[in-house]
Amino acid sequence: MTDLGDFEAFDASDTADGLEAEAEADVADSDGETALEAGDGADRRTTDDFETTPVDPLGADTGIGTICVSQGLRVATDTDETTLRAYVTADNRSAIRLGTYVLAQYPDGERLFCQIAGLEYAQQYHADDATEIHAKRAMRGGGFDPENEADYKFVAELEPIAVLYSDDGELKRRMTDRVPKPQTVIQAASDTEEIKTGLKMPEEGVFLGHLSVGGEKVRTNASPPTIDYRLKDDYESGDPLVFRHTLIAGGTGSGKTHGAKNILRQYLADERRYPMADGRTVQPAVVQFDPQDEYAQMHDDNPDLEDEFARRIEREGVAYGGHDDTTAFVPKVGDASYAAGHHRAEQVEFTIPFSMCRSRPWLVSGGSLNDNQYGGLTYLLDRYFKQASSTSYAGFKSFLDDPALREELDESGRVHEATYDAVRRRVFGFDDVFDQDARPITDLISEFVAPGQLSVVPTYHINDSRATEAVVLALSSLLIDQKLSNDPTYDRIKETPLILGMDEAHNFLTDADSVQARKVITKFTEAAKQGRKERLGLFLITQDPQDIDDAVFKQINTTVVLNLGDEDAIKSVNIPSDLESKVPYMEKGQMVVYSPDNSEPVELIGLSRCLTRHGRD
Repeated sequence: MTDLGDFEAFDASDTADGLEAEAEADVADSDGETALEAGDGADRRTTDDFETTPVDPLGADTGIGTICVSQGLRVATDTDETTLRAYVTADNRSAIRLGTYVLAQYPDGERLFCQIAGLEYAQQYHADDATEIHAKRAMRGGGFDPENEADYKFVAELEPIAVLYSDDGELKRRMTDRVPKPQTVIQAASDTEEIKTGLKMPEEGVFLGHLSVGGEKVRTNASPPTIDYRLKDDYESGDPLVFRHTLIAGGTGSGKTHGAKNILRQYLADERRYPMADGRTVQPAVVQFDPQDEYAQMHDDNPDLEDEFARRIEREGVAYGGHDDTTAFVPKVGDASYAAGHHRAEQVEFTIPFSMCRSRPWLVSGGSLNDNQYGGLTYLLDRYFKQASSTSYAGFKSFLDDPALREELDESGRVHEATYDAVRRRVFGFDDVFDQDARPITDLISEFVAPGQLSVVPTYHINDSRATEAVVLALSSLLIDQKLSNDPTYDRIKETPLILGMDEAHNFLTDADSVQARKVITKFTEAAKQGRKERLGLFLITQDPQDIDDAVFKQINTTVVLNLGDEDAIKSVNIPSDLESKVPYMEKGQMVVYSPDNSEPVELIGLSRCLTRHGRD
């Protein structure tokens, strides 16, 4: 006998039979009503799904996201203390890039112009996905599922640039002085006027390229959709930046010569004129020193410039095509011959007269001279030019070969015999440079410097680096001296706006300890400081900007940086750190422009075609 009550008569086999019978009954009723569905007042069971409620609000989205305050909302004079972040909605995330320009609207209609400085994914809900199971699931399932995008936060860190406001219908900018409201909608900047105003870019001027972000051109709703970047070139808002000096820095294959040609072509446009002190407006003359013999090609059209491309840049006011008024002034140096089958520009041969050394003793010093030796050279040259009936380099050598002169100067204490010997050794070896069988450059000034003319000085055919240096420094110092003089010998130089271009500038303007190097640096520094007043602009091109003397570098207002791989070179150009990090990865033609008097630092893409002939067959 048991105490199980009703379970006393329990039979397992009966239960099994009963369950089996019930299952059969359910199958039999599958095409109709089940027992639970039949009958009045009984519980009902259905197979319908539950109705879902949409989580997205009704209406059309505007913008790419909203200002969020979860990690603070702060605008400060110190940019490091600014906290400005925006939540980006799932549909917009794929199009967002570092550097993208965006706008946040204030309630009164003013707008905060910003740039995206950082992008970050964060967990929407607290969860640890750094686990084996999450990794395996993603690896076997093909990675991230786009349908899960809304499960994560996507936050953009914004760097405020300026506040845009309207003043009597004119759009203006001012420094950031107010914070946007929480949940303010962020919109991508797509209006040309807003972007140019926000970046302080001028509407008119010398064309450099198109505004870009991350190597892609910024597109707007205007026509053309690209945004042209130009350098100020009038006196309405200060001096033209060409007379505040330009540096183009880029490694081999970065496109710096291509870009330099395109910029110089704009300065040679017919409409480019500058007012002079006497009230005249005059086209600039361009003198370009060319160690690779590439710039004389600017005389010729580019045969690869398609008609469609030409029409497009013409609509943007970009000058193109070969410049007819281009002349190659070829220095006669020894037996070196110049071949010019790659261009059709006129050629004029010239020589450096030794008479130029009278006021430039460093031209005839072939090595490093200390202060005593340089003083001795100066004295010897001055004495020679005063007593010689005709002056020449050969005559000066004969003058120094006089043993009586050496003894006289030593006994008088004027020039020590050891100093005399050192000077003599260093001034010998310039027979191929001075007084060659060609017209002196001083007799060709009216042809060498002319309004609207490009005068190219090729030195590729000269094998002696010391001779090349003497030629370039002789001509450049002549131009600078005449420009800065209050009583010039050549009025043509003084009265013509002049752009002095120098490729491989690091070879001539490098920091050095020798006296003659310091004299050269001093001369170019003076030119850079007074260029605005005298209508003289330096246009320097180099692949080693770190080698250019700081005294000259500090006077450069516009720096154009293309791809550079050397860390020291990148550091030397002094561009903002966010752009500095992009320089080693830029493709051919991409550039960073740092010109504080023209705009905020920006990234550009130059024209894909050279506006004149470029390259050799």
